[in-house]
Amino acid sequence: MIVDLPSSNSSTVNKKLVELRESGGVLALGRVLTLVVVTDDGAGIEAAIEAANSASREHPCRVIVLARGARKAAPRMDAQIRVGGDAGASEVIVLRGYGALAEMDAGAGMVMPLLLPDAPVVAWWPNDAPAAPSQDPIGRLAQRRITDALSARNPTRAFEQRRANHVAGDTDLTWTRLTQWRALLAAALDFPPHDAVTAALVAGEVVSPSTDLLAGWLATRLGVKVKRSPSTSTHGMSLIRLTRASGPVEMVRPDGKVATLSQPGQPDRLIALARRSVPDCLAEELRRLDPDEIYGAALAGVAEVSRGRTPVKV
Repeated sequence: MIVDLPSSNSSTVNKKLVELRESGGVLALGRVLTLVVVTDDGAGIEAAIEAANSASREHPCRVIVLARGARKAAPRMDAQIRVGGDAGASEVIVLRGYGALAEMDAGAGMVMPLLLPDAPVVAWWPNDAPAAPSQDPIGRLAQRRITDALSARNPTRAFEQRRANHVAGDTDLTWTRLTQWRALLAAALDFPPHDAVTAALVAGEVVSPSTDLLAGWLATRLGVKVKRSPSTSTHGMSLIRLTRASGPVEMVRPDGKVATLSQPGQPDRLIALARRSVPDCLAEELRRLDPDEIYGAALAGVAEVSRGRTPVKV
């Protein structure tokens, strides 16, 4: 069910939510958090809502979508409530602010009366995010702040902003996309021979924040020299090589879908390793509300990585 409330206010939205719950026979909420999605009003808003709805099936929540409309319009707030089949396992409130209400300070004021009481708040910027999310009016309301440098208009600049302004509670989906890579590398090093890693090479597209981040992670966790090089592949991260005395451990993914894991004394293994979807990454990030210290260390470790200029053939 979708209910439109044009030229509305937060009080009217709250009353309508109560009315919808009572008419539907639901008197108690089973929501574990409030997810605030901050985006511009446009074509990408439905994709963000769909991702939030998908994640809500694992984490029932109230989703508040703050969609910034035209700044030059007359000040008003249009609201929309989605429940039932149109909202996954959540209830979705879409707030479109126009004029002065399109500014972030006003946006935080629109959101605050609709937050679930005594429940954690998570803020998510699906596309462009503030340079310092923790200092943003919406970011200050949240325990966790999720960004996505890869989806920004300038991924390289966005990633550098994440590095420069990181504080506890910040995370980025470029890090979440690495979960399977990190798990596979850690598992590979559990197999004998247990030689120490002496150097590492990470190769990927020139603009690939996840590739940079994995290089930083290896630098901090292994304490060895790590080189980050471009590759001939155009599918994000494409190669990781860990050098050891007994022979290298190598993961190669030339097509962005299937990786080959090679290591001494073991047959080569093919692994399904397609890029993870945004709903999948978002659901993983909502599983934890505590600071991710490993992500923070990986961001800091990027400064220790050397840069190669010659593309690595994969």
